[in-house]
This record gives sequence, C-alpha cells and structure tokens, in this order.
Amino acid sequence: MDRSGETFRFGPYELRPKAQQLFKHGVRLRLRPKPFLLLQVLLESGGDIVTREELQKRLWTSDTFVDFEHGLNTAVKELRGILGDSAAEPTYIETLPRVGYRFLAPFETVAGTASAKDLLPSVGSDSSAGTVPTTEEASQNKIGERALLHPERRRIPRWAPVAGTLAMLLILLSIGLSVGYRRWGHPETQRQAQAGRVMLAVLPFENLTGDSGQEYLSDGLTEEMIAQLGRVDPSHLGVIARTSVMRYKKSPPQLEQIGRELGVQYVLEGSLRRDGDSVRVSAQLIELKDQAHLWSRQYDREMGSLLILQGEIAHEIADEIEPILGHANVAPPATPTKVTPARSEAYDLYLRGRYHWNKRTEEDYRKAAEYFEQAIRQDPDYARAYAGLADTYALMCTWHIVGAKEYMPKARAAALKALQIDDRLAEAHTPLALVAEAYEYDWQTAEREFQRAIELDPGYATAHQWYAEFLAWQGRFDEALAESERARQLDPLSLIIATDHGAILYYARQYDQAVMQLRSVLGMDPNFARARGMLLDSYIQAGRFAEAQTEIEHQVEPRALAEKVYLYGRSGKPELAEQGFVKLKAKLRQSREDDTAALLIAYLGTNRKNEAIELLEEYYRARSVAVVSVKVDPFFDPLRDEPRYQDLVRRLRLDR
Repeated sequence: MDRSGETFRFGPYELRPKAQQLFKHGVRLRLRPKPFLLLQVLLESGGDIVTREELQKRLWTSDTFVDFEHGLNTAVKELRGILGDSAAEPTYIETLPRVGYRFLAPFETVAGTASAKDLLPSVGSDSSAGTVPTTEEASQNKIGERALLHPERRRIPRWAPVAGTLAMLLILLSIGLSVGYRRWGHPETQRQAQAGRVMLAVLPFENLTGDSGQEYLSDGLTEEMIAQLGRVDPSHLGVIARTSVMRYKKSPPQLEQIGRELGVQYVLEGSLRRDGDSVRVSAQLIELKDQAHLWSRQYDREMGSLLILQGEIAHEIADEIEPILGHANVAPPATPTKVTPARSEAYDLYLRGRYHWNKRTEEDYRKAAEYFEQAIRQDPDYARAYAGLADTYALMCTWHIVGAKEYMPKARAAALKALQIDDRLAEAHTPLALVAEAYEYDWQTAEREFQRAIELDPGYATAHQWYAEFLAWQGRFDEALAESERARQLDPLSLIIATDHGAILYYARQYDQAVMQLRSVLGMDPNFARARGMLLDSYIQAGRFAEAQTEIEHQVEPRALAEKVYLYGRSGKPELAEQGFVKLKAKLRQSREDDTAALLIAYLGTNRKNEAIELLEEYYRARSVAVVSVKVDPFFDPLRDEPRYQDLVRRLRLDR
C-alpha cells in the first residue's frame, strides 16, 4: 500500500514522506536522503522489526556499489543525532544486534499534510502555543531559526530562491518579533551572546579507503579543514587545533563528551574514499546542543582537485555559520588560484610530510624532511613545502636530533624562501621566529615574526604556544600566561601546550599552580616525559622534597641519578650529593655517554659553579636552545651573582 501521502507524528516530530520533510516543533530539520528513508521505513513498519536485509533492499538498489554496513551505521547514527536519541537508552530507534532495527515510540498517522494556513499562529498569542511557521528555505534548520531571531543578520543561502510573497514576509516578521522578543529582548543578554566566540571542532576525517597507507590523506584533510576554517573569522569563530581533535581518531566518544572536553558548540565530521585518482569526500556539520545535522555534502572529485575542494567545503560551512556570527565580515577561505599537475603532486607529498612531522619522533622527522624535499623538487614554487621543511629542521635542532649550527641556517633559508613566494604564510613566519629566538638569540626579530604569524592566522595554536614561551624566557610572565591561555583554548587537549603552561608558571615562581597544572597533564597521560620532568623541578623548587623523591622514580638513568644529586644538595644533604655525583661520573664513563644535561644538574647540586658555567658556555658556543631559559629558570639561581654568568646573560641579549 502506498503510504507516501501520510504524515507521521511522534513526540515533537512530524515526518512528511511525500514532501521529503522532517519537522520538529514545526521547524524543518535538514536530513540527508538515506537517514530520511530509514526513518520512513521504520515508521511504516508499525513498530515491527525491520531486518538489515530489508533495509539494504529499500535504501540501496542492487546496482549501487556501497559499503552497506558503513552506510547503514552512518545513517542510523545521523538519524539518532537529529532525533536526540541514544543507542544505549533508545527512545525512538532500538538496535537488535545482527538482526535489524525497530521504532519504539508511539506515533500517529494523518492523511495528507498540514497547509500553510494551519501553521499560522493566532493573533496576539504566544507562538510557542502552536507550531512555528516554516518555509522551505528560511526555516530549514537550526541556523535558519537563528537567522529568524535576528532579522538584521538574516541572509538567504545561495542555493535558496528568494521568497517573494507578502504573506510569507509577514510570517517571517511575526516569528522574528515574537520569538526574538522572548529570547533576545533584553539588551544585556544580546550583548553577552554577541560578545562570545563560536567554537567548532573538525573531527578526524575517517579513512574509508581500506588502506592504512592512505591515513596521511585523511589526516591531511582534517588538518587542512582546520586551517581553512580557522581563517574564516578568527575573532568570532574559533577552531580547535589538530592535536586535540586527533585524540578522538581511533575511539571517538559521544558528541556530548566532545563538547564538554573541547568547549565547542559545533563539530564537522567527515570521511574520505580514494579510488586511484578519484576521491569522495563526505562532510556534515552538527550542532551539539541538540545534535541537529545542519549541513551535509558529498563531493566526488579528481585527486588533483583536492586543494580546491577544501576551500569549497570551508566556504559552504562559513555560509552556514555566518548568521550565528552575527555580522557580514566573513572572509572567504584561502584557495589556490591555479592548481597544476605539479602542484597537485607536490601537495600530496606535502601531506605525507606533515603526517610524519606530526608524529614527533626522530625517524618521522627525517621522513618528513624527505617528503618536503620531494615536494619542492616537484614544484619549486610551492611555499608550504618550504615552510614544512623549515618547521622540521628547526624542531630537529630544538629536540637535539641534529646540530643547530648545521640545520638552523637551513631552517632559516627554507622559511625565507617560503616567504619570498608567499609573505602571508603564517606557517613560514613561525619557524623563522623560532630560528631567531633559539639560534640567533635575536629577540626583536623573533617577536616581530611571532606577532606577524598570529596576525595572519590567529587560530594557529602553535604560534601562540611558542610566542608564550618566548615571552616567558624574557620574564614577561603576565603576557606569557595570557598567550598560553589562547593556545590552550585553541588546543585544549594538547599535552605539550598544557605542559608548557605549567612550565611558564614554574618560571614565574608560581610553584603550587605549576604542580596543579602539571598533575592535570599527567592525568591525561601519566607517561608524558616533559610533564614529569617539570613536575619534579617544581617540587624541588617549592621545597616539597618528599614528593620530589617519589617523582624521581619516574625518571630514567642517568637523569634520575643526577636529579637525586641535585635533590640531596637542595635538601641540605651535601655528603649524599657528593656520593651520588661520584656514582654518576663513573656511570657516564662506563656507558661512554656524553649526557651534558645530567652533568649540569649534578654540578648545580654539588655547588660546582665554575663547571656549570663552563657547560653553559659550551651550549652558547654551539648555539643551543638550552641556554634561552637562563634568565628565568630557578634552577640557575645559585649562579646569578657570578660575573661570568651575568656576562652570558648579556651576550644572550636577555639583560634588558
């Protein structure tokens, strides 16, 4: 029996199969065809079980190639999201494992559909007493609803025809006045709402190619979407950085948890398939408040078009979010003006390079450098490949993987080449600032480059993080903590950003706050080595020696033995410190290790000031990043009255 003319009503929802429309309290919701058809089939079953085989026949024709299991699971997930349903405690859709699905809630059917006249509110009544009037274009989703609440902000999506009748304008006006008065009538409320910044997270794009070797492509697409959307309107739209969202890659939690942990109101989900030179990208925008699916698209493109496609997706999402931002200054995301075959191949190599660069291991840094170099050979005018190479060389130096005197000049040359091609590339200004700070000790140039990078891309969390460190090393702690907070807002789950925040508190002598911050990092990852080291230092400087003794057990040799020497010296046990120092020297001779960091700790723990200063001089002659903290690190307090130490601070230009 043909039931397409019926209307199904359940809870606050109304499904109109013939018109292919779903409403909630009279407001039309955006739902893609497959989830819509799934809901229709479940309702038409009258509450009986619908098997997976039946759903495959109804939702996908026999001649359509598709990953049925993934397609069905995605449709169910999207439908539950828009209905605010839960798989664990379902109200509407029950899953029968390996069998099928069943619609649980009571519903009624009505022949035909309601007319526009039936949807009009009574004159003088509160519009919440009845259903809210809707139109095909202006009230199709939550964003449309917000546009109605603020008529001065409202814009018609570019795919929508202009509504031209006087009756429709009157309907829109009546909704805007009645609902707008209830929710936004108080001027202070409106100012507070507009003052806030909308936060969005781009969840890791799912790799549906079946080939783990394509992870670089899905990860790269995630990172590119973050960058594109981050440039849309940074003062009103914040986009969570890559480090935080990638924690959800392997085991994504419920959307509510993501909202709590990241402090976002919207998420973008997506997936990627690749078949040879063809790619299929699917993306959907979800509002977390009620898990409404506001926008979704599927794109089939050639691989060479991926650069342009990212800008296209970002532009459409920007259009959707614009009414929420409440102004008309949304900048179009940057897209390349011309994509040649060489640029397309170079871009693919660039994504592979960033994939390894983000892994932050010595082996992956070297692989990243190889890919960036290949990208440059493929397209010598590709600025981002030079920027990636500059990032890689600079961090290899600060991680003490390679010698600074050999690779920092290479990092500087690569960054300058990138800026020669594109001087608006924040990715190139940031490593140039790092080279100026950590190698050339040129603080003025470093600050100028950090500020320029942030000006060009305010959503670039790494630029804020490194600039915060820069400020801390000069003793500008208030500015440093403010900048660090900006980085944390953009990347709230980043272990290194959170640890660096604790380090700044440590340098500022706020030891108790540093301990609290570093403990919170270890709560996320108990094995994060830098947080362990900074926590130990904070305990010692705060005089919390018993806790420091326990924390030393987490250190590896020879660092653990060196820390014991330092702890004994600080806690008034010079004999034990001297005994430990002898053991450390013997251990280093036996293992033939050249661990100068461990020696420096032991020198200061046994009051060997001359040896400690000489080691710092060696670092300075090697142009090492190890000396940039000498002005503020409490570790060096015993040396501050020494003339040679004061001279070193002067030569580092940190005496200002």
